[in-house]
Amino acid sequence: MATAPCLRSQQTLRRPVQIAGVGYWSGQSVTLECHPAPAETGVVLVCTDGPSPVRLRLAISNRSDSPARTNLRVGDFRVEMVEHLASSLAGLGIDCCEVRLNARELPGLDGSSSAYVEAFDEAGLEDLGAALRPIVVREPVRVEEGNAWIEATPPVFAGLSVDYTLEHAHPHIGTQRVALDVTPQAYREQLAAARTFVTADEAAKLLEAGLGRHVTRAELLVFGDDGLEENVLRWPDECARHKALDLVGDLALAGRPVHAVVCACRSGHRLNARLVNSLLAHDRAGGDATSRGNRR
Repeated sequence: MATAPCLRSQQTLRRPVQIAGVGYWSGQSVTLECHPAPAETGVVLVCTDGPSPVRLRLAISNRSDSPARTNLRVGDFRVEMVEHLASSLAGLGIDCCEVRLNARELPGLDGSSSAYVEAFDEAGLEDLGAALRPIVVREPVRVEEGNAWIEATPPVFAGLSVDYTLEHAHPHIGTQRVALDVTPQAYREQLAAARTFVTADEAAKLLEAGLGRHVTRAELLVFGDDGLEENVLRWPDECARHKALDLVGDLALAGRPVHAVVCACRSGHRLNARLVNSLLAHDRAGGDATSRGNRR
């Protein structure tokens, strides 16, 4: 693992943008404002719903383990479901941004990152003139958990490539695979609109737990015994594309762009985060550790 010069400089938004919606889990209305930020800022969330603002950096050290989503925590303060925002920022190459929000969960929107991408494209990007120091993978780094695994190998270009295989027990989801180089254009066209999905049984359990009662099947892909309920797929492999979208967002927890080919099978938020920790450990060690040490 090593750091290396990148072809572009650090980037931020040219002007602030505002996005509003409702949190999937809480049902609470939320408005977030994404503001330009200086070089070396990274991505920082500023929550204003309490007596004083709370700042949370998008970083693996602030990740809070939760099922089916990526949360950030500082002390007892937690912000939920940040992965779609993180994914859109990373996918478009926005390195520095201050995100101000008035709730503790980001909006679910239509279950994808399309609304973020549209807002960021409208604002435009500004070159900050500061060197970008990505994590460049020099040797394979792999983590496993049961029959799920994820591995980073050296890049094929100056950026991130993802290759995700989804193997799902539901017959109407099944096995799907998506592979692409994550350029801004490819992210816009091939990942941004891919939506969150659940089975009808999973949706029923969430409702029983008092979660997601306001979410309609127009805002979430729900697969029942007869297939997708009250919705239409945007791609035949939309579920795999959404898992790749999530992966891009989880890799952003490294705090720097990851230049690698990242292949994954059945990986989710927790295993993605373990790969980020391994990549950072290799980066700190200068690449001396072997991939064997990351097999668990």
